[in-house]
Amino acid sequence: MRETDWYKKMSFYQIWIRSFKDGNGDGIGDLYGVYEKLPYIRSLGVDGIWFSPIYPSPNADYGYDISDYKDIHPDYGDLDLFTKVLDRAHELGLKVIMDLVVNHTSDEHPWFQESRKGRDNPYSDYYIWRDKPNNWASLFEGEAWEYDPERGQYYLHIFAKKQPDLNMDNPKVREEVKEILRFWLDLGVDGFREDVINFISKEEGLPDGLFFLPAARGMSHYKDGPHIHEYMAEFREVCREYDCIQIGEGPMTTVRSALKYLSGPGKSLDMMFSFDHMMADCLYTEYLHRPFRLRKLKRAFSKWQKALDGRAWNALYLENHDHPRVISRYGDGRHGSLRRIPLFWKESGKMLAVSYLFQQGTPFIYQGQEIGMLNIRLNSIEQYADVSSRNNYYRYHVKDSIKKRLKRIHISSRDSSRTPVQWSDERHAGFTEGEPWFYVNNNYHTINVADEENDPGSILNFYRKCLELRKHSRTLIYGSYREYFPKDKRIYLYERRLGKMRYLIICSFVRRPVRVRLPEAYQNRRGRLLLCNYPKTVKKEELNLYAPEGDSVKELLVSKIADHGYFRPYEARVYAFSSK
Repeated sequence: MRETDWYKKMSFYQIWIRSFKDGNGDGIGDLYGVYEKLPYIRSLGVDGIWFSPIYPSPNADYGYDISDYKDIHPDYGDLDLFTKVLDRAHELGLKVIMDLVVNHTSDEHPWFQESRKGRDNPYSDYYIWRDKPNNWASLFEGEAWEYDPERGQYYLHIFAKKQPDLNMDNPKVREEVKEILRFWLDLGVDGFREDVINFISKEEGLPDGLFFLPAARGMSHYKDGPHIHEYMAEFREVCREYDCIQIGEGPMTTVRSALKYLSGPGKSLDMMFSFDHMMADCLYTEYLHRPFRLRKLKRAFSKWQKALDGRAWNALYLENHDHPRVISRYGDGRHGSLRRIPLFWKESGKMLAVSYLFQQGTPFIYQGQEIGMLNIRLNSIEQYADVSSRNNYYRYHVKDSIKKRLKRIHISSRDSSRTPVQWSDERHAGFTEGEPWFYVNNNYHTINVADEENDPGSILNFYRKCLELRKHSRTLIYGSYREYFPKDKRIYLYERRLGKMRYLIICSFVRRPVRVRLPEAYQNRRGRLLLCNYPKTVKKEELNLYAPEGDSVKELLVSKIADHGYFRPYEARVYAFSSK
């Protein structure tokens, strides 16, 4: 393998295929739709695609319960069609990475079907069986153990009941994982995103867990387990045979533990998706929701930026298939009703792009994020498809009214990131000519790709500008990171610096005019304004204060940043400075 850092210069687009684009009219997104939209993906300025699982699956957790690791789900196509998509993506200069889910399988996987037959079966120890369960809780569905009458024992499932955990302590299981890696790498894929990879090694003896959080009971005995780095080293050896990347997902991981995967002689991953910055509204499950706090978000951003600088590489993201839409969480969507588009929907969507795309790391953009898609509001828990949302609705705050419980689901459900992508204002948002598998957000008449393509000031075209700026700046890729004014509750201000070049990135997180104070080193200096999320800046003599019709929010238009200058609601700017 050629040791390389090509991934540092890249940005990725994540496809959750079921809701991306239907190409054969059956209401389900598929590889036909992906093939059709590859030129669109390339036009964004990204350099690669990450496919959430597209393998055969009963869909208890929509693809993350895999029943065959070496095939394509028939809803999405077949291996020939996948190869066609892969080849076309490579022709367009797009790399392709697959989701590797090896903490667990589906209970319909042949391995599990054999394992449950008895203790003398060759697959008996592929999973974790016990006569008597411990007290661990499942993150998705009740307790972490399920009794199987055919085998007469309990099996472990950290996630849903139909997702039994593999026994990675069994060398045969690890050999199976290596075969899976080689299968897809030989087909030509460029790497893997490895799902909950820090959970695959369980503590010997499986001791009882502590009761600090109901859903996380037992996590200290399976997160970063005793043999995790041995097993990861084995998988890394396979990937060294290919010029590919490995990106881990590390739920609840700390900087200290992440660095053990990302740096030093035992490095087993090129990047890791952490969760700290997704906790700025304490949103891990409906159980934990709290109001958004900018200082909490900034602390998480800066902690990872500082700790990894010069030692490892960050994976940057604000949305994926596991989190609600970010404008509804951190942008103007956190104010008011889900029934209407927020007043500063466009401005806050662009500002959030600036807040993370220019940090040090490789950016990931989730489908629909680039057009500012928002959370959906459904009227009944029965309308939600996500196993986690249903479990949390019936598990937490059960003494509250149905209305209050549903409100938590509206805020936090993963289904909000899984509504069909809104391609146009045509029927079903242009996603399908059939009946869509899941609800389309009613706001698709306003929020859709076709309209934003024709609007130079759209969120979509702003993402393109951001990615173009990043791609052509060594400073924005490799430069150091420094945050200013970390205690400010309204402004996120950080610097990227390399040699004589400096970039100052300033983001307002409030829906009112806010006075911006510059760092002392930048006062009385003139920089070039490279990017702003408002269409224009007015001259100082045109300073104007007005209230938009029908709303009490006041917006202040200003011309240039100064020591006592104002920013408009959710305004973001990127300035460049060069030393003499």
